[in-house]
Amino acid sequence: MRRILFAGVAPLALTLSVPALAAAAPEAPAAAPAADEAEADPAPGEDIVVTGTATRSVAQITGAEMQKLLPGINPLKALQTLPGVTYLTADPWGNNEQNISLFIHGFNAQQLGYTMDGVPLGDQQYGNYNGLSPQRAVISENVGRVVLATGAGDLGTASTSNLGGTIDTFSSDPAADFGVRAAQTVGSYQATRSFLRLDSGDIGQNTRFYVSGVRQRARAWDFEGYQKGWQANTKLVHDDATGKLTAYFAYSDKTEPNEDATSVSATQTFRPYIRPFLYPDFRRMQAYLANQLPYNGAPSYAASGANYSNYYSAALRTDYLGYLKYDWNVASNVTFSNQAYFHHNDGVGIVAGPITVAGLPGLFSFYYPGVAGSSPTSAVNLARLSTIFGGSGLASRTTEYRIDRVGGISTLRAELGDHTVELGGWYEHQSSSSYRRWYALDVNNPSSPYQRPLDLAKPLITQYGSEIRVEVIQAHLQDAWKITPALTLQAGFKSTFQRARQQVPVQPIPGSFTGSRELPVGRISTDKWFLPQVGALWDATDHEQLFVNAQQNIRQFQTSAASGLSPFALGSQTLFEFFKANTKPETSWTYEAGVRTRRALDLGPLTAFEGQISYYHVDFSNRLLAISPTTTITAIISGAPIIANVGSVKTDGVDMAATLRFGDTFSLYNALSYNNSRYADNYTVGAAQTVVPTAGKKVPGSPDWLNKTVATLNGDGVEVQLIGDYIGRRYATFTNDLSVKGYLTLAARIAFDMPVSGNGFAKKLNVSLNVTNLTDKQAYSTLSIGAASGTYNFFPLPPRQAFVTLSAGF
Repeated sequence: MRRILFAGVAPLALTLSVPALAAAAPEAPAAAPAADEAEADPAPGEDIVVTGTATRSVAQITGAEMQKLLPGINPLKALQTLPGVTYLTADPWGNNEQNISLFIHGFNAQQLGYTMDGVPLGDQQYGNYNGLSPQRAVISENVGRVVLATGAGDLGTASTSNLGGTIDTFSSDPAADFGVRAAQTVGSYQATRSFLRLDSGDIGQNTRFYVSGVRQRARAWDFEGYQKGWQANTKLVHDDATGKLTAYFAYSDKTEPNEDATSVSATQTFRPYIRPFLYPDFRRMQAYLANQLPYNGAPSYAASGANYSNYYSAALRTDYLGYLKYDWNVASNVTFSNQAYFHHNDGVGIVAGPITVAGLPGLFSFYYPGVAGSSPTSAVNLARLSTIFGGSGLASRTTEYRIDRVGGISTLRAELGDHTVELGGWYEHQSSSSYRRWYALDVNNPSSPYQRPLDLAKPLITQYGSEIRVEVIQAHLQDAWKITPALTLQAGFKSTFQRARQQVPVQPIPGSFTGSRELPVGRISTDKWFLPQVGALWDATDHEQLFVNAQQNIRQFQTSAASGLSPFALGSQTLFEFFKANTKPETSWTYEAGVRTRRALDLGPLTAFEGQISYYHVDFSNRLLAISPTTTITAIISGAPIIANVGSVKTDGVDMAATLRFGDTFSLYNALSYNNSRYADNYTVGAAQTVVPTAGKKVPGSPDWLNKTVATLNGDGVEVQLIGDYIGRRYATFTNDLSVKGYLTLAARIAFDMPVSGNGFAKKLNVSLNVTNLTDKQAYSTLSIGAASGTYNFFPLPPRQAFVTLSAGF
């Protein structure tokens, strides 16, 4: 049962189900710890703390409720049922990282902060450089809860990107008793997911652990590519009189075919709904290249323009993540928590596609000059390139990643009379590399998306190679002062410092990396000594609670190589030095106020009402934008952007949520959100300083209106659930000249608790059916925002899919 508890420091406790997935629950306890502090899993049916003494807008979803949405779901996608959240991908689990779109109150995924059990996960950029995704850090079935701060995160959050809030994922603790949990899911498009977990129970001296693993394999719905991989987690907890020791380790080996987005422009004559890869039908790919067949609705492959198909594309990621944490009870009123962690990632992104598209003949001419006086796209030069790259007319491009991170987090908390004082710090050393390489694709032995080309052959071209080192230091100090039993004032600040440097062992040939002379070499440091936060929490009555909060945040400069809003991606040393001297990190001021209520009712079948409403305002300053010399969104050779501050964004919004309860049988939850995020300034591009009229325009990709509805019916061992998700109109360009209309999707679930004999082997058996996109809606999912008027890209919405899960406990 999903219930969210708003607990203040007074005996009052308010609850709100967000969303209510069952009808009733026991009465709330008289008092509870703050959500930021509570790490133990709630027992089934218990109330769940989401704000505690926090003065911010915070909500959470438990691991059990995540699995009801869809077994194996990405923790981030599970938040889609909460107010103010837009999460979209091209697969039903939300696992495909290449086309994730996440917006919360107008901020995108790279402007939020992410942690797992306190360990920083980076900014979730697709080409990871400083972290990993939550679904790789922990198996979905091992998630205890996910906590969302929609406006301003906790001061102690270990993140350099949390402009617009934080998402903290917590792994479940080992169970107190010995047991085995297993689940098997099968479904549409040959999907299969197998999960197994063994809990040791207490093995002596209050020590317990679990080991678990999962194997998932599912075909992409629009082409013959398989999302697959292995994961393993283990966690150990030891409690004694002096504190709690926790050790955790996660392994993830993931292979994921990517999608290609459909390009949209005002002048095109061919616009498919999907751009499927053609792997493994190599002969068909060859026939298309030769224009021997009509293509995907176009009369020929050549006529498809920017909406051609690659042979394949995939992301291969291997991660090792671990931490050791000790919470020391120094005294009855003092705790000292210390956590050390490490993370190693080895990854590669692969694209195998025609050598004739996206400016590739021009790129290859720098490395393999053609016939003097002839164009790189001439027939003789294209034939020569085809021979060099294996005779197939295709080439494989890789971006090969490595990440090594080590760090530590310390927090000292003391309760001193009416004051709770907290002092904390975070340090991380990060080493990462990124190499862009090109390989032949042999016509007689074509490669696959499940193999790393470097394991098969030497690269023909190493286009660039980057080595980056980053050190981050962050500290915070805060005090929660209980002025009266019903009123708490919280105030504090944090300081953040980042030191980064790049070396480039392999420089691109000048001009080969579009618009680029070289990748910059050198250091860049940013300091912010004082980022304040102040808020108040008031238990106004036995049924209502009010909060207000104001907080300043910063997004440190990204430190990715040759991509993203990173100074290390700038196309010359001169631009890098200019950036250092003139560009500021993005900052935001977030203001929040809200009220929550919980009332028991005696209105016939209506027995309870829970609700909340919150208002927020954000002043987002020093917005960074990559102004590219090319407007070709689909180019796979990339551009060399100019990164500049282009003004500010003003945001106002309201989140409203309510749950109606009809005894133990039925509950109805609805959340309505409105967001108005607008650019305050125009900006200029090019040598001619052409004005791009963005002042007053809405932030593209972020919908104005969201509405989420969950209806749940409970019977004797049966639960039926219907989920509605409305996403309003979204603009698709900065100038708002193109937009995507809103749409409603539905999902459904029915689950049965199967009878288990008291002397039987299994203690629990459950079978469930989940159906996503119930009405088989066709619509635009993730948008790739157009850099200019008249063009953008979109990914398709996954079609209706059904999954059956059998789960058991022994």
